[in-house]
Amino acid sequence: MMKKKITVLTGAGVSAESGISTFRDSDGLWENHNVQDVASIEGWYRNPSLVLDFYNARRAQLFSVRPNAAHLAIADLEKDYDVTVVTQNVDNLHERAGSTRIIHLHGELTKVRPENCCNDRDGYSEATVFDIGADAIHIGDMAPNGSQLRPHIVWFGEAVPKIEAAIDAVEAADILLIVGTSLQVYPAAGLYRYARTNIPIYIIDPKELSVRDSRLTHIKDVATKGMETFKNLINSGS
Repeated sequence: MMKKKITVLTGAGVSAESGISTFRDSDGLWENHNVQDVASIEGWYRNPSLVLDFYNARRAQLFSVRPNAAHLAIADLEKDYDVTVVTQNVDNLHERAGSTRIIHLHGELTKVRPENCCNDRDGYSEATVFDIGADAIHIGDMAPNGSQLRPHIVWFGEAVPKIEAAIDAVEAADILLIVGTSLQVYPAAGLYRYARTNIPIYIIDPKELSVRDSRLTHIKDVATKGMETFKNLINSGS
């Protein structure tokens, strides 16, 4: 018997309980930096040293935290379902929790690539992306093609190369689960609209929703507690 497909869309709220700061707070700051200075292509062109230092610090911080119960609960769904995780997060906590099929919409913190290369429909060519773990990179650190290395992050002002793969995953889902995002940052915020009309959609987020859709079941809680509620709902057939 084929397993039902669950596509899980995750945002900053799923990693916040591990101690990772949310990407953008209401004051427009991320770790006391203006978001446009450290998370936009214009910021990179203005001051690449600042951007590299910022992501070096984020990369080091990542290895001081652990996956939380929400990450583990999402990974545990693979026992009974065919699960694809589509995440806006750049951390590797889903991987470390045990999830095996992950689409990183906004890139990956532990990876770097040449600043002059290369993307296609399925994302950046694996030949051009390098996993450096917690290591730092600096101005003058070059890729094999002679270009400056930059974080493998999709910044504001850049295309989201894996959006089509994410749409495919949502379209294929029998159940759509949204965790830790209030559906405000596009294009990811519009992904749920690609779900088939007859499937249930659950969203776990403590904030009020900015969208209205009759298919949505809002579990108004933090990710760890919300995942417990979600599992109870699907196990009871709700």
